[in-house]
Amino acid sequence: MNKKQAIFSLLLLAAVPVAAQKLVGVKTTVDAGKTGYQQPVTAVFEFRNKSLRKLKISEVIPDCSCTTVEYPKGDIGINDKFVIHMTYDARQLGHFDKQAAIISNGSKKPVYIRMTGVVLTDVQDFAGSYPVEMGDLRLDRAELEFDDINRGDVQQQVLYIYNNGSKVYHPNLMHLPPYLTAVVSPERLSPNRSGKITVTLNSAKLHDYGLTQTSVYLAGEPGDKVSRDHEIGVSAVLLPSFEGVSLSNQTAPHIQLSKELVDISFDGKAKKADVIEISNTGYSELNITSLQLFTGGLKVSLDKRNLKPGETAKLKITALRDDIRKVRTRPRILMITNDPKKPKVTITINAK
Repeated sequence: MNKKQAIFSLLLLAAVPVAAQKLVGVKTTVDAGKTGYQQPVTAVFEFRNKSLRKLKISEVIPDCSCTTVEYPKGDIGINDKFVIHMTYDARQLGHFDKQAAIISNGSKKPVYIRMTGVVLTDVQDFAGSYPVEMGDLRLDRAELEFDDINRGDVQQQVLYIYNNGSKVYHPNLMHLPPYLTAVVSPERLSPNRSGKITVTLNSAKLHDYGLTQTSVYLAGEPGDKVSRDHEIGVSAVLLPSFEGVSLSNQTAPHIQLSKELVDISFDGKAKKADVIEISNTGYSELNITSLQLFTGGLKVSLDKRNLKPGETAKLKITALRDDIRKVRTRPRILMITNDPKKPKVTITINAK
């Protein structure tokens, strides 16, 4: 063990979680993903000064000479945000796990950050796995679906990204609504390198039950203009709460559909319709509280939303040929009901 490692070990023993400090980190462990041999990779750690005085970082000590750090050298104002960059030289093959201790006047004990990843002999050309082109950047998909969410859930999905260009990009997602956050790893994406964007949904910030849809936009650099060619669709389905409701089959409503997959053949026509019968085979009134479309190209009408036991309703579905051919995802219809066994019903449209 060299002198630097010995000093770091002593600091690590004294370290306490960041949450207990006035130096508050958004994320103190970063997965830097894959990199090639001797291709340095950088992790970015975001912090905020939550103390009632200016913050001063006196030193950031990495656990070995294979990592370097960049941090603010001047005073950091009250409630100001700042970042610390930690770069690994990637001179050893295999998985790596590197840490650094932050010494500041924001805490009596050091706060530590950690970056992980893997160094490969050669970074593979992943271009074939990324069919969605957005300029020089490619994605594995252009849609995110957060399905079957209960109030209070926090869910994550990952977009995998590839730099097919000749310059370094700083990819980011723009126009994120309050219920979504995104973290890009690595922050700097070199040519022929892959990375990922982890998108987190906080269901507590969704307003309504049922389907919520929005669009976010991939940018190669912070401040890029929004482009429809870089649009990523995001949908979330928030289920109703049945807390305190009896789930007994002897008291609850029960929805039954004549079919949940609709095959439509236009046969040269501009539009085509089909009808699904919806029955309440339960013991109390069935309420269809929400009827929504995941995509365009469809029109729907429901003749009855509240069904007493034994009653039936008709759902008419009309597919518009020219519009439905433009949609990028599967045409689907969503129903939210008060059936505790089936609060969400998804009807899929297979149009030819």
